[in-house]
Amino acid sequence: MFVIIGIVIVLVAVLGGFAIEGGPFLVLIQYAEFLIIIGASIGALLISTPSKTLSKILKKLTGTFKNGKINEKFYLDLLRLLYELFQVGQKEGVIGLEQHVESPEKSKVFSKYPELLKDKNVLDFLTDTMRLLIVGGAEPFDLEGLMDADIETHHQEGSKPGMILQKIGDSMPGLGIVAAVLGIVITMQAIDGPPQEIGHKVAAALVGTFLGVLMSYGFVQPLATNLDISAEEEARMFEAIKAGVVAFAKGMQPLIAVEFARRTIYHDHRPSFQEMESALKGAK
Repeated sequence: MFVIIGIVIVLVAVLGGFAIEGGPFLVLIQYAEFLIIIGASIGALLISTPSKTLSKILKKLTGTFKNGKINEKFYLDLLRLLYELFQVGQKEGVIGLEQHVESPEKSKVFSKYPELLKDKNVLDFLTDTMRLLIVGGAEPFDLEGLMDADIETHHQEGSKPGMILQKIGDSMPGLGIVAAVLGIVITMQAIDGPPQEIGHKVAAALVGTFLGVLMSYGFVQPLATNLDISAEEEARMFEAIKAGVVAFAKGMQPLIAVEFARRTIYHDHRPSFQEMESALKGAK
């Protein structure tokens, strides 16, 4: 939602300032300049991006226009899920976790949290780690190292969409210059024409530079930053799961293990201990 508001503010501020100075809007409508800059940017994106990464970028960009799923309620659900799993492990032993881990979609525990159940990355990370507890033989220290490696892999994958979009944004002012140069070439062919016609062609060429800079710094690069922040927030979920599972593997009580997970959550979304305790009582 805020992404849409931000886009509107950028357009209103730039075009409004242009209008206040008496600028005619029609001179900004240069379809050829739009075609050159946007078309070349899309082409560069296709050249530089593998198909799987491209689909991730499109999915991430679509998600930026929706309200983010990561909030305090999401983390409370995550903490409750961990607490219930740890309680099962404490009461029935790690073997009791097998039915929940092997078929989470059929689990009475996982089914209470549909948002988490739909997140394949989080679900796989949690269930694969819990499987190691069931199988046994992995010390908590080794388990933590393995989870760190998994988190690092996820972070590197998650940072690619923002990184690629950042590079495309960096190229847009240059593509705007390309459009402007082509416009100047056309202008030079009409150099012996009337001054009014030459002025119009020069203005049209300069619109290309304007569009390239505006699209880069006003839209594409801010969207890239948004994707980077989203990737960091997603990585924080994995850190919370890791802290809780490692604490439980060390033999700590479910409440203490979940508190370890809570402490890794960013303060923007971290529930208080009282809120967590109240939620966990409901989980019982």
